[in-house]
Amino acid sequence: MAAEAPRELAERLRDTRKKLDEDVDVWLSTADAEGHPYLVPVSFLWDGTHIVVSTVRTSPTGRNLLAGGRVRLALGPTRDVVLVEGTAEAADVAALPPGTADAFASKTGFDPRELSSPYQYFRIRPERIQAWREANELAGRELMREGRWLG
Repeated sequence: MAAEAPRELAERLRDTRKKLDEDVDVWLSTADAEGHPYLVPVSFLWDGTHIVVSTVRTSPTGRNLLAGGRVRLALGPTRDVVLVEGTAEAADVAALPPGTADAFASKTGFDPRELSSPYQYFRIRPERIQAWREANELAGRELMREGRWLG
């Protein structure tokens, strides 16, 4: 089966923003101080500038994000992937922009504020975003560099 023609930058940007707006779950990868990787699926909210996630503070992901903040995320299947590299900062509910916790709960069906475990919100600032479907899109896969959209 032949691959579809590669998408132009504008179409790829639209598709990526749509995934950020509409997808609910993402693979989130962190590493501990020794560099041991940890990969976990989490629900997320894209607020237009940050990817918001929430996890138990004492989980491996929570500890890694609190200690270093470097993160890599993957949305979608391998033949329509969006990869995001960024930095996470911890945010208590009161420090989130107004309405963010409600929007997170509404989109994901998961409200950390209602749980007894000490969940922590993290706001991930994307620094690099790449997206491609097939090998014919690898050449133009970079959509964001140094936190700036390329289109």
